[in-house]
Amino acid sequence: MANRKLKSAVNIPLEKIRPFEGHPYKVIDNEEMNALIESVQEQGILSPLIVRPLENTEDEYELISGHRRLRAAQKAGAKNVPVFIYAVSRDDAAIMLVDSNLHREHILPSEKAFAYKLKLEALKHQGRTSVQVGPKLTADSISEDDSASQVKRFIRLTYLIPELLDLVDEGRIALTPAVELSYLTEEQQYSLLGTIEVEDRTPSLSQAVRFKKLSQAGQLTDELIDSIMQEEKANQREMFRIPMERLLKAVPDLKPSQVEDFIIKAIMYYQKHLNRGKDKGAR
Repeated sequence: MANRKLKSAVNIPLEKIRPFEGHPYKVIDNEEMNALIESVQEQGILSPLIVRPLENTEDEYELISGHRRLRAAQKAGAKNVPVFIYAVSRDDAAIMLVDSNLHREHILPSEKAFAYKLKLEALKHQGRTSVQVGPKLTADSISEDDSASQVKRFIRLTYLIPELLDLVDEGRIALTPAVELSYLTEEQQYSLLGTIEVEDRTPSLSQAVRFKKLSQAGQLTDELIDSIMQEEKANQREMFRIPMERLLKAVPDLKPSQVEDFIIKAIMYYQKHLNRGKDKGAR
């Protein structure tokens, strides 16, 4: 990859920077963003953004790394930001963009799915991998962490309608059944989404497999989707959900894996308190 990096960062106007078209990572205005905005206001951008010169322009740049920092700088009212400039092709930039974000602590399944797809397309353009993702694709061609088969599963998620993909990001649909559902037509996926909303339940792996087989056989109807989804599943009886983000605000010192035990113990403790009150009232 032919790239040139300036020896030191330079400051350029925010208005000269364009987001990477079709980049897979979500930039969300949440508490983390608010903290980043405050940091930018107090200390500026500590880690320069990475950009590349845009073709057919005189002084405009495409952002490779730093979309959250760019958003924070915009919200903080900054006029200029420090950047490193790489003179690279769009395909090389796409690979750099994906690789610079895959090791983030929090990365959504949808982000990884579209990131792998973006990198695969770039590698295909460069003739560095086959058109199809399969056994011949070595793990390090796309990812250092996921196997070729896992990469293929993530890329299948890009065939889900946005609403179902949101359920995967929320953890309501696991990766494996989501992959099976990705083979349904768009119309069938929207029909399934309607049933999910009405029944307030998501398909199990076995149900997802059945949906895929019926769809590929041309036999999956709205009535069948409703019928299969109405089958009772032990793991979805009397489910009560509270967003993890809300729970962690109440108990910020706990890890997500500890929250369930904490809630059960808190309920048991409170129940004992109520029982003591009843005992006193009965005396």
